[in-house]
Amino acid sequence: MKRLANKTALITGGNSGIGFATAKDFIEEGATVVITARSQAAVDAAVKELGPQAKGIALDVADMTQVKSFGAKLKAVAPVVNAFFVNAGIAKFSSIEQADEQHFDEQFNVNVKGAYFSIQQVLPLMPEGSSIVLNTSINASIGMPNASVYSATKAAFLTLVRTLSAELLPRKIRVNAVSPGPVSTPLYTPDKMGLPGEQIQAIGEAIAGKIPLGRFGRPEEIARVVTFFASDDSSFVLGAELIVDGGMATL
Repeated sequence: MKRLANKTALITGGNSGIGFATAKDFIEEGATVVITARSQAAVDAAVKELGPQAKGIALDVADMTQVKSFGAKLKAVAPVVNAFFVNAGIAKFSSIEQADEQHFDEQFNVNVKGAYFSIQQVLPLMPEGSSIVLNTSINASIGMPNASVYSATKAAFLTLVRTLSAELLPRKIRVNAVSPGPVSTPLYTPDKMGLPGEQIQAIGEAIAGKIPLGRFGRPEEIARVVTFFASDDSSFVLGAELIVDGGMATL
């Protein structure tokens, strides 16, 4: 039997990158998948490509009005959620001398506040034995210049792995985290990172040189780890972080 047969999974930011790759893997393992994206057009395009086992809801996790109404919208299309991959996030980089409040607030609003209250909205739909998987980052554990705000958001988010595991233990809802290293996704684009293309290329080359495997990860490599956490294969794993970075943070 497929590992996610008869299960419904939710993925925020499921229209591209790691989220989309995970949606594909979940579907291959038998799940019905609900994805979110900030625009309805992005939702529709992704759902069309994913096929009949996919559904979608437009959601901007930085907009608390949308987040607060998300639970009701989700319940209308998926009354039960067995696995929740909390994936929507942004990454922008700046030195502390050049960072401003907008740079700070934008990332905390999406990566921490939006994610936290999204979980709050989804929890009433999650039965005993469900799984929550947080997409964090090795930046929560390593020192990288110009990444102070982004890293702080991921470090804050990572603490939820243990605190929510303890809090949700009576409900037997497991919480774990995947912490990717550098991955080839649309996140590494001038528009997403707020940097010129040549600077991103230079940063990418410098980062790749620090990865023992000598390359960026692929979205599907992260997706397979998320699927493990979402499935009953990880039934005795909770409060854990699995670093998937080609050895960058550990070697």
